[in-house]
Amino acid sequence: METPRLRRAQPMGFAIPIGTDAASVRARVIAMERLLERSLVIPGIRMPVGLDAVLGLVPVLGDVLAAAMGAYILWEARNLGLPKWKLARMGANVLFDTAIGAIPLIGDAADVLYRSNTKNLKILLRHLDAHHPETRVIEG
Repeated sequence: METPRLRRAQPMGFAIPIGTDAASVRARVIAMERLLERSLVIPGIRMPVGLDAVLGLVPVLGDVLAAAMGAYILWEARNLGLPKWKLARMGANVLFDTAIGAIPLIGDAADVLYRSNTKNLKILLRHLDAHHPETRVIEG
């Protein structure tokens, strides 16, 4: 089982499918994770960050928006029929990220280091690979 490289920042594509099939959901969730966790690169240190960390700089409202966008991945997972224990684990990731992100300054650094959306993507991809193998993407 090969997972996509999650450390490298990549440009966003705009060809996001709108279907309800597992392959479309996979593409949308990967795009959302990329937007939230790896859409920008900090100059000098070449560390990828995303909208989650940038929104965390705006007090209260930024953290609420980042949590709502992270909850979208959880909503897609629920629609795919993930077991409740996996959904609970994913929800705990979003909740922990939001709670830590609410702390001024420390939370901003934690948003960069604790990537709840990447963790949730890995949980969802493992489920998709096991239960919907036709959605796998072979990168060459």
